[in-house]
Amino acid sequence: MPEVPVELTASGKKKRKKADAPKAKTASLLSTMTLDTVTYEDALRLLSLPRTLGTNSAGDDITVQNGRYGPYLKAGVDSRTLTSEDQLFTMTLDEALEIYSKPKERRRGVAKPPLKELGLDPETQRPLIIKDGRFGMYVSDGETNATLRRGDTLEAMTIERGLELLAGRRAWEAENGPSPKKSRKKAAAKSKPIKAGATAPTLTKNTVKKAGAKKAAKKAASGKAAKKSE
Repeated sequence: MPEVPVELTASGKKKRKKADAPKAKTASLLSTMTLDTVTYEDALRLLSLPRTLGTNSAGDDITVQNGRYGPYLKAGVDSRTLTSEDQLFTMTLDEALEIYSKPKERRRGVAKPPLKELGLDPETQRPLIIKDGRFGMYVSDGETNATLRRGDTLEAMTIERGLELLAGRRAWEAENGPSPKKSRKKAAAKSKPIKAGATAPTLTKNTVKKAGAKKAAKKAASGKAAKKSE
């Protein structure tokens, strides 16, 4: 029988194999949850995801999941976006089949509803809302956006705090300028301009003779160099 290799430690002792421990399951918090307010029951509900609702006519499992861009349904390779995080726990198989019976809508262009409405700016009369963006929650008046700071929670946000964050963002932009947008324009390939009326050079007997003489001179020079090296 072939010998089983034994792994040794740096001190020469036999290395013990660690038992394969199961990986701990993790789940992301919903947009309305914070570490200070989440409960044990909330954690259990989150860990129950993804939730299998049943199967479709093709035999694919239909699951409801919470992804990076929000809640969605998945059946095989076909996924459908859900409109509310509550549907993660209330969605039924019949509702999912009804969604899949309709043509798939393009995700782009569908704006997410605001997480919270704070009220109107007393000066501009613009509504202040809180939305969920790529880098977290932010307050916006439709023109200026300001990211919520550490310690700001959705439940505790007021219009006064929203105005304070927007004022700070405007002051920063006034001092440093707005964030530059990356340009994706590709530089066009430059071509040398052709002069009007220019024609291709014509070959004559003299030019052909000169070209042949130059080639013969090069061959003679290379032959002399080869004889000297011998």
